[in-house]
Amino acid sequence: MKIRPFQTADRNAVIRLWDECGLLRPWNDPDRDIERKLGVQPELFLVGIDAEQNVIATAMVGFDGHRGWVNYLAVAADKRRLSLGRQLMNEAERLLTARGCPKLNLQVRTGNLDVLEFYRKLGYVQDDVISLGKRLIHDRAPE
Repeated sequence: MKIRPFQTADRNAVIRLWDECGLLRPWNDPDRDIERKLGVQPELFLVGIDAEQNVIATAMVGFDGHRGWVNYLAVAADKRRLSLGRQLMNEAERLLTARGCPKLNLQVRTGNLDVLEFYRKLGYVQDDVISLGKRLIHDRAPE
């Protein structure tokens, strides 16, 4: 897998991958999420491509000056267990460390035990915090 920044031509393949991986939610518009990311640190929106230039993995990385974050980590189902997620996370950590980022945070949906185990194997531990959120811009009408 080659890792490179997102390119405009990747959009449909990225959204398809996110959908296949179960990352999309009715209240988030993936096109808007992509546009927002392209406005802030677009070089940290990573895609993994195979030899045929197909998008097979993604990671949306960011650094706010205090903490790094990773969202939309996705690997195509037929490419799992090949360490592609590990490669993306290693690259995210490398890019964040180069920016002086002292800590990387991420969120995993409750009950997603396989993903929790994946991150534990990479050295991530559960912080003693409660994640809170407040929608400021509604991409789609609440259901």
